[in-house]
Amino acid sequence: MLEVKGIIPAMVTPLNQREEIDEQALRGMVNRYIDAGVHGLFCLGTNGEFYNLSFEEKLEVAQIVIDEARGRVPVYAGAGCAGTGETRRLAQRLEQAGADALSVITPYFLTYTQAELQYHFEAVAGETALPIVLYTIPARTGNTLSVQTVAKLAELPNVVGIKDSSGSFDHILQLIDRTPESFSVLAGTDSLILSTLMAGGTGAIAATANVFPAAVVAIYEHWRRGEYEQAEQGQRVLRDLRAAFSLGTLPSVLKAVLDEIGLSAGPARRPVAPLTPQALEEVRRMVAAYTKKGLL
Repeated sequence: MLEVKGIIPAMVTPLNQREEIDEQALRGMVNRYIDAGVHGLFCLGTNGEFYNLSFEEKLEVAQIVIDEARGRVPVYAGAGCAGTGETRRLAQRLEQAGADALSVITPYFLTYTQAELQYHFEAVAGETALPIVLYTIPARTGNTLSVQTVAKLAELPNVVGIKDSSGSFDHILQLIDRTPESFSVLAGTDSLILSTLMAGGTGAIAATANVFPAAVVAIYEHWRRGEYEQAEQGQRVLRDLRAAFSLGTLPSVLKAVLDEIGLSAGPARRPVAPLTPQALEEVRRMVAAYTKKGLL
């Protein structure tokens, strides 16, 4: 079974000005991240705007990433949908497309009991032979997986890890403590990458790696070699970028930064609006400051 570890960019989905998938830009991103030394690729997550892509578009994005990766790193594809039936169908199609693993977010819109969430994940896990990484981001979905539920799901042979985007380090600590050593706990909040590693986590699925893939990888590699001061310095690099995310609706700031540094990310899909002129100016100042420091 796949060992889930390291730095895995939470990839944006580049779009053209007609808000269609930009295949050339997506292929370029795949190669940029792999060249930077990432340990995997995660497409169709929150920053990939999965919630605003059709079933067919999700398959298209995944197929492009899988094709361009050419087995150089594992591809984790987001299979989570609002309902169990569609999630199962998407999981099956992504497996057929050649994904190495699936990320499955909690269902969303309605608030579910822990028993219902367990029922959902058990049903999805039974439909695929692929490793599954659970994904919890309660601020977006309105649902979270309790530590007890994760521990139960970790008993399933193909549920191998969790991306925790709760923002709670205490929750991450409990997940690490209550799950088997073979179960991977990954930071989904970029400010907690090093803290999660130091506590016994195995890596991160990181949005900031879209902009700073090598710098985020360096956090992991310095930690792995016991170079904790250098790892902390790498963690600090991400602070201004993360702070800037509040300037617009996700993932508009991330896409604006990528465009500013010469990577074609295009707009976020509507109803997410472009950044205001004031917000865009702040982004440009931030990019200039990073560039002056030699970080971009």
